[in-house]
Amino acid sequence: MADPKGFMRHGRELPARRPIDVRIRDWREVYEDFSRPALTQQAARCMDCGIPFCHNGCPLGNLIPEWNDLVFRDDWREAIERLHATNNFPEFTGRLCPAPCEAACVLGINSDPVAIKRVEVEIIDRAFAEGWVTPQPPLDRTGRRVAVVGSGPAGLAAAQQLTRAGHDVTVFERADRIGGLLRYGIPEFKMEKRHIDRRLEQMEAEGTRFRTSVNVGVDVTVAELREEFDAIVLAGGATAWRDLPMPGRELGGVLQAMEYLPLANRVQQGDLAESPVSAAGKHVVVIGGGDTGADCIGTAIRQGAASVTQLEIMPRPPESRPGAQPWPTYPMLFKMESAHEELEAGEGDRVYAVSTQEFLGDAEGNLRALRLVDVEGPGAGFKPIPGTEREIPAGLVTLAMGFVGPEKSALLTGLAELAADPASFFDPRGNVARGRSYETAVDGVFAAGDMGRGQSLIVWAIAEGRSAAAAVDRYLSGRTALPVAIPPTARPLV
Repeated sequence: MADPKGFMRHGRELPARRPIDVRIRDWREVYEDFSRPALTQQAARCMDCGIPFCHNGCPLGNLIPEWNDLVFRDDWREAIERLHATNNFPEFTGRLCPAPCEAACVLGINSDPVAIKRVEVEIIDRAFAEGWVTPQPPLDRTGRRVAVVGSGPAGLAAAQQLTRAGHDVTVFERADRIGGLLRYGIPEFKMEKRHIDRRLEQMEAEGTRFRTSVNVGVDVTVAELREEFDAIVLAGGATAWRDLPMPGRELGGVLQAMEYLPLANRVQQGDLAESPVSAAGKHVVVIGGGDTGADCIGTAIRQGAASVTQLEIMPRPPESRPGAQPWPTYPMLFKMESAHEELEAGEGDRVYAVSTQEFLGDAEGNLRALRLVDVEGPGAGFKPIPGTEREIPAGLVTLAMGFVGPEKSALLTGLAELAADPASFFDPRGNVARGRSYETAVDGVFAAGDMGRGQSLIVWAIAEGRSAAAAVDRYLSGRTALPVAIPPTARPLV
């Protein structure tokens, strides 16, 4: 245990966010540097519980008390070894995961939990700075070839594990760069893309091959893929977005979040001088109260929106854990992300318990306003409240209401035709069905991440990618030394 009284001596502390009027003028990450003494104090708050429920909260099974203790003792080299033992990409999870580990922290029962994510980020960032993150190529090659379709966190985790097990791994990505939603869905101010690039350099040095701008199922047919590779991992994510079909949906200026955010990221990558869909000077409405909605808010503000309004059909969440969501489950609480701070500091608002009834256009077919109505909560079936109808101005709307499963692409439909029962290739929710070893209804084809479980967290994607890699290794070699983080039938606390 780092400090037996650390949790009594020190309160929870996080690094300060850069001043709002400064950070909205650039696209850099929002946090200031965190001092070494402050970080040591946060690590010292870990109680090294007899039963570390943070392990249960984290799908990856991160060894959190161990690396907290090592940071407190200033043994950073060993800390990154323990962190990498369960997590291929802590630089991603430390920045993007909503931290179910912190919700499960025992200290959080009656106090603020340990700042686990911040310790994680500081460990991996120092490891890269010190040159401790080096390629780990396999000692021997098996000669077996594996195709990983999709280069998000699940695909990259599976690829790295299988490469290190000695297989020849090729990652296919239909976009022009590797990273999936990490690359084009997550704004630069939330995670700078240099974190992806330096990890890809390590993976390429280990032997993983990357092929971009390839639409598997079209550019490479299912038959060609199965002919060339001994096993296939489907890790394409749940990219079929939830739409909002209603009058005026066809108007110019009504976009899906994933039609809007990638363009802004391409500006930061240097592909575009400016986004062809910009919020500059417009009244922007973001429909959806989750993380993607917050990404749209921060992006619109940096583009110079006249105002930004976020709409959520659910009631405003509580600020403290409700009785119906007891520890150590992940509670649905009111969040104040950096983008929300920027929203409230400028011309904007977050509106809860409201439903959009119609998109209103001008004579040129472009969006000019939304018609809204207040609704009673989910227990009442989101019933409209008479007399609350109103219009708000809008020149740009982004739909950030989540995803409904994988796209039924030529790849998936082609593979389904190879199954003894094509209907068995998909589960009742439309995801790719898997067994306990991530195998699909087609021999040699496995599925990991959101494509199999539906829209979920980055930690679940990495955990499934690691576990699917172990299943593929066993399929190819008859045995495996790769760890299994979680079986696909397990249900998360979040």
